[in-house]
Amino acid sequence: MGQCGITSSKTVLVFLNLIFWVEAEVDHSIKKVYDTYNGTNPDAASRAIDYVQRQLHCCGIHNYTDWESTAWFKEAKNHSVPLSCCKATISNCTGSLARPADLYSEGCKVLVVKKLQEIMMYVIWAALAFAAIQLLGMLCACIVLCRRSRDPAYELLITGGTYA
Repeated sequence: MGQCGITSSKTVLVFLNLIFWVEAEVDHSIKKVYDTYNGTNPDAASRAIDYVQRQLHCCGIHNYTDWESTAWFKEAKNHSVPLSCCKATISNCTGSLARPADLYSEGCKVLVVKKLQEIMMYVIWAALAFAAIQLLGMLCACIVLCRRSRDPAYELLITGGTYA
């Protein structure tokens, strides 16, 4: 029973460590993906960024000005961000940095980390529930084992040394 408790504790600590690791890993990965954004080709990175910005209502890594340092922004030379940065309520948004009120002002990094941490919390709660069920099962097995030694109803039905 001690080993199970230690294993469960280690599992919880691993998941808690993952929650803090997620933020550092997202920071590295999101910067890499934003640098490869091209906006015209339907590649996975561009579609992923557009999807995240639309779904989470965010723009850029920290805010919309992060787009100014990307290769896509410098090559496009139109002084605008992707249309996925436009607020859903604005119908004629062009992504122009001249009209920042049309763009989502919050960066995506914080929101992505928050979503991933929420998912990790569900995983942790599931692991804790599984550990509790295992502990309850072990407790029930101990109770049955203790009762078996005291109660004659739990004696073996077959006598004579063979258990068939």
